[in-house]
Amino acid sequence: MKRVEQPNAGNQAMVHALAKIEVAVARTLAEAADAEETYHRVLAEIGTALGWEVGAVWEVSAVDDLCCVGIWQASPPETLEFRSLTERVTFKCGEGLPGRVWATGKPAWIVDIVEDANFPRAHAAVRAGLRAAFCFPIQSPRGIVGTMEFFAREPQEPNGALLGSMAVLGNLIGQFVVRRRAEHAAHRRQALTGAILRAALDAIITMDQEGRIVEFNPAAERIFGYTSDEVAGHDMAELIVPPSLRPGHRKGLMRYLETGQSAYLDRRVELTAMRADRSEFPVELAITRIDLPGPPTFTGFIRDITDLKHAEAELKASRARLVEIAATERRRLERNLHDGVQQFLNALSLKLRLMATRVADGPDVVGPLLTEAQAELATAVEALRELARGIHPAALTEEGLGRALAALADRCPVDVSLIEVPTQRLPETLEVAAYYVVAEGLTNIAKYAEADHATVSVTVGQKAMTIEVADDGCGGADVTKGSGLRGLADRVEALGGGFIVDSSRGAGTRLRAEIPTS
Repeated sequence: MKRVEQPNAGNQAMVHALAKIEVAVARTLAEAADAEETYHRVLAEIGTALGWEVGAVWEVSAVDDLCCVGIWQASPPETLEFRSLTERVTFKCGEGLPGRVWATGKPAWIVDIVEDANFPRAHAAVRAGLRAAFCFPIQSPRGIVGTMEFFAREPQEPNGALLGSMAVLGNLIGQFVVRRRAEHAAHRRQALTGAILRAALDAIITMDQEGRIVEFNPAAERIFGYTSDEVAGHDMAELIVPPSLRPGHRKGLMRYLETGQSAYLDRRVELTAMRADRSEFPVELAITRIDLPGPPTFTGFIRDITDLKHAEAELKASRARLVEIAATERRRLERNLHDGVQQFLNALSLKLRLMATRVADGPDVVGPLLTEAQAELATAVEALRELARGIHPAALTEEGLGRALAALADRCPVDVSLIEVPTQRLPETLEVAAYYVVAEGLTNIAKYAEADHATVSVTVGQKAMTIEVADDGCGGADVTKGSGLRGLADRVEALGGGFIVDSSRGAGTRLRAEIPTS
C-alpha cells in the first residue's frame, strides 16, 4: 500500500501564512483609495507576514522603463542608502531583478545577491545587510504593468509555494493598477473637459433627451445672462429659444427621438437666440449628439454673431457709400468737363473754322484769330490741369507727399502748420490716402470750423502711418453727417485702418487716421 506523505509543520505554516496574506492583500486592494498608501499597505502586509525586511513596487512608465512607485522597510535606519538608490534608479526590460521579471513574465528568486551577476544595486544592498531577494510580475489583461520585489537579511533557497502565491497576488495587484490608471485617465479627461468648457469663448450647453439643461459653461452664462445653477434642470427652450422658434425646436427634438433624423444635427446654422432679459440676438449654432450609452444627450456650441452681423451691415453700407461717392465724383467730372474744358475747346474749334474761311484774307486777318485760338488752347490746358489736380495732384506724383501737403497748406485760407511730414517716398496707396485725409480735413476747417489755426501731422511707424489734422475752431463735427468725413472713413477702413473724429463743441476738431504700412 502506497504511503501518503503528510506535509510537515513548516509547510503548513507557510500555506496558512500565504492564505492570510492573499486575504489581507485582496481586502486592501478592495478598500484602495490612494495608490501610494495602498502600495505601502500591500508591501507591509506581505513583508511583515513573511519576515522579509524591504519591499518595493515598480511600474512600467510612459517612456517604457520601470520606476519605483512605492517602498516599504522594516528597519529604516539600516537601509536608508539602499532605499534612496531604489527610489532613484530606473530599469529597462531585462535589467536588474525587476527588469528580468518584466522580460520573462515569471517570478524570480535570488539566493544570494552577492553572487548575482545582474543586480546593479548589489553593493548598496550588501551594505544594508540584505542578501536574498524574490520578485514577481504584476500582471494585467493587457500584459505586465509592473513588478514587486522583497529582500531578506540571510541567503534563502527558493520557495515554490511562496512564488506561486505571489503570482496570484500579482494578478490581483494588476487589476488594481489597471483600474487605478483608468480612473486616473477618466479624471484627467474630466479635468481637461472642464478646463475646455471654462476657457471656451463660445457658449456650450448640454441638454438631455427631454430638453433639460445639464451643462452650462461660463461663456453661456456671460452670453445669455443666467448662472449655471439657475438653468440646471430647466427646459432649455423656455430659457434661450425665442417663442416663435420653440414649436419648431420641440418638434425637431421629438422627430429625432422617434426617427433618428434631424435637419440641424452636426451642421452649422444661423438662428436667433434669447437672453435672460428676453432680448433676441443672432447666433451661429452647431449641435451634436454625445456618444454615450443610454438616452441621447445633445451638446450645442453657440456663438454670438451680433458683432459679425453689425460688421457685415457696416461693410455693405460702406460699399454702398463708396459706390455713391464714385457716382457723385463722376457727375462732378462730367459737369467740370462740360462747363469748363468743353466750352474752351468748342470756342477753339470755332476759331479754327473761322481761320479756315479767312485764310485768303491774308495774315492781317488770320493773325489775330490765331492769337485768340492760342489763348483759348492755353485756357483749356489750364482747366485740364486743374481738373487733373482734383483727381490726383501732380505734386504728389512728381515730388512726394511732403511737398503735396505743403501745397495744400499754402492754398488753405486758414493758417496751417505742418508739424511733421514724411521726407521719404511712400507707397502710392499710402501717399494718396494721407493726401486726401489732409485735404478733406483742411476743406472742412475752411468751410465749417471758424478756426484761426490748424495743424497737420503725418508720422510713419513700423506698423502704421498716423495722420492727424487738428484745429482750434468751434468743433461739433459729426462723421455720420455729410459725405466728406464718412467717405474718408470708408477710404481708410478699405485699407484696413481706423478713423476717429474727436470734435467736442467749443474745443476744436481732431481727425486721426491710422493705416497699416504692411
